[in-house]
Amino acid sequence: MQGRLRIAIVGYGTAGQAAALMLHAQGHEVSVFEQAPVLRPIGAGFLLQPTGFGVLVRLGLHEAALEQGQIIDRLHGCNHRGRMVMDMRYAEHAADCFGVGMTRGGLFTLLRDAYPEAHRVLLGVCIEQLIDDGRWLLDSQGERHGPFDLIVSADGAHSRLRRSVPGLVQRETLYPWGALWCLLRADDWPYPHELRQRYAGTREMIGMLPVGRRVDHPGRWLTFYFSLPGDQVDAFDEHGFDRVRQRAAAIWPEASVELKDIDSSRQLNRARYRDVVMRAPVHGRMVFLGDAAHAMSPQLGQGVNMALLDAEALAQTLADSSSVDEALQAYVHKRRAHLAVYQRLSRWLTPLFQSERRALAVLRDLGFGPLGRLPLARGQMLKILTGTKAGWWR
Repeated sequence: MQGRLRIAIVGYGTAGQAAALMLHAQGHEVSVFEQAPVLRPIGAGFLLQPTGFGVLVRLGLHEAALEQGQIIDRLHGCNHRGRMVMDMRYAEHAADCFGVGMTRGGLFTLLRDAYPEAHRVLLGVCIEQLIDDGRWLLDSQGERHGPFDLIVSADGAHSRLRRSVPGLVQRETLYPWGALWCLLRADDWPYPHELRQRYAGTREMIGMLPVGRRVDHPGRWLTFYFSLPGDQVDAFDEHGFDRVRQRAAAIWPEASVELKDIDSSRQLNRARYRDVVMRAPVHGRMVFLGDAAHAMSPQLGQGVNMALLDAEALAQTLADSSSVDEALQAYVHKRRAHLAVYQRLSRWLTPLFQSERRALAVLRDLGFGPLGRLPLARGQMLKILTGTKAGWWR
């Protein structure tokens, strides 16, 4: 790319943070707009897969990520009767392969501190739409911003910019399932390097993910999450809290003990998810990254990793192209196959763990374990887990 571009980034979540860091490093003039009044992370802990960790390696941030997070070498899931449903070890994919459990705050702080212009992020500015010739932005107060050579929409699953342009979205639905989550001390947890899950049919799922350190908090921590129908998540109150404690004790007594310090519904956070498919993540000089472009169920644990890969791909195509238009077309081509695989897999696999289809739980509990022991199937399952399945046939 010849010359210094004026680039707007809307949203300062993972995708926006990574894009700001990389594009600023290339010498572009970057303006970041964030609707929140203060910079802060939102969301539960997550599992950084080898793909996302590779982006941090190339940014030189991997050692800090390992210091902040917790190495995960195994995913183990069984039903409430103790029958093993899945047991996957990263080392079976590659000898030096692992995941990293992290808090959102840990990654947020890591990327913010690496970005020398973080103090210039424009806070409390809610960008509503693209205007004029597609190089200007309009905020909720009626103020115009621009012109820009490139606009990066990284404003999340509920993206206002995505909705402001007719015809961009092929599919956008709210998943009928959601989750409650909180962070717990990991002092006595016996599985510090494993993501553990317990399933009760397809209506309830409990997970415990070690996520390492919290910013400004001592010790090591776990993310606890309890999957429930969306209407129960939305209406969650003290009565619902009592039921969650009872069900956690029935489904997974070992994990329910860790909830001893949680005594109110206010200590559990709510999460709902969207399934978003765009016809193309590009509109004129605007490109969509992360959940703004491809929000999906968290069942495969790829959201943060996809956001990091999106930002890196955009930076690479800008560096390798002679014009913005050429770079955006190259970006679409570069990310299309990988995203399509995970969007479809997420939509197909989610009902096996979160749905009203009880028969699917029987098929899952009986079939996943034996299937996972077949070499070909196991190899594909490990590729899906690690985020490295780049296409249907490769």
